[in-house]
Amino acid sequence: MDEVRVAVIGVGHFGRLHAEKLRGLPGARLVGVVDADRERGASVAGPLGVEAFTALEQVPGKVDAVSIAVPTRAHFDVASACLEAGIHCLIEKPIAETVEQAAALVRLAKERDRILQVGHLVRFDAAREAMTGVIDRPMFIECHRIAPFKPRGTDVSVILDLMIHDIDLVLDLVGQPIVDLDAVGVPVLGDNEDIANARLVFEGGCVANVTASRISMKSERTLRLFQKSGYGRVDFIKRKFTWIKRGGPVVEGFPNFQIEERDLPETDPLRLEIASFVDCVRSGKPPLVDGEAGLRALEAALRITKALQHWAEKVG
Repeated sequence: MDEVRVAVIGVGHFGRLHAEKLRGLPGARLVGVVDADRERGASVAGPLGVEAFTALEQVPGKVDAVSIAVPTRAHFDVASACLEAGIHCLIEKPIAETVEQAAALVRLAKERDRILQVGHLVRFDAAREAMTGVIDRPMFIECHRIAPFKPRGTDVSVILDLMIHDIDLVLDLVGQPIVDLDAVGVPVLGDNEDIANARLVFEGGCVANVTASRISMKSERTLRLFQKSGYGRVDFIKRKFTWIKRGGPVVEGFPNFQIEERDLPETDPLRLEIASFVDCVRSGKPPLVDGEAGLRALEAALRITKALQHWAEKVG
């Protein structure tokens, strides 16, 4: 396939970004955008010089792939209809509302031999690449994703809104199933949790402590971990990666330890994610974040949500 014809379904905040990234992306041709709100669709399609559709039924036959950025509650209906029609799908996280829906999408993609990719952006960050070859068997991981309040995304809990990014990253780094977890969290500005902490215990002994907040006065996105061979810290905002390991020259205060500090390049993870999806559609190779990865992240996020509910009942 020389050129992938793509449409973006749902052009709210993220959908608009998807459309802008796709316009002019090598190997892809943005055919149009789909949104039930005719004016919103036109406002995105017009400047990009593409067609605006108001219904999903207008898309099949005109595209090879779609980028789905509708509200989470509609992910399953939209994605399943597209996969049934033989259309490759990139779905914004989380993959679906329920584990059953996510599993059904994974099965359908396999049956139709279509690419199903889930939008976990952190996997395309330069920080993840910097950890490759360094992180082998982490024993402890701590993630903080702290952000000021924004109305967008509050239709779901902070677990599905923000924490799920770090859940996916931790699952990728550890590579083992979760055997136990507990969580705490509270809603502050609405009906859904705005701040939460989860402690995950993995087969093999690794423990991960993950915190997410969308009601803070500052922004923080960090990851710390240690394993037998060393200790690492990533600051996603300041774009720094620090790795301390045994051996090497003697550093004051750290005898027989070597400290490596690396500046992380500024990249565009969303563009890289979309470009990777287009490449997978063209080549047929499996995506970096496939449907099964999205399913695992959702399953863990929903287990955390359930544990949080048990904790809330216990403390009243």
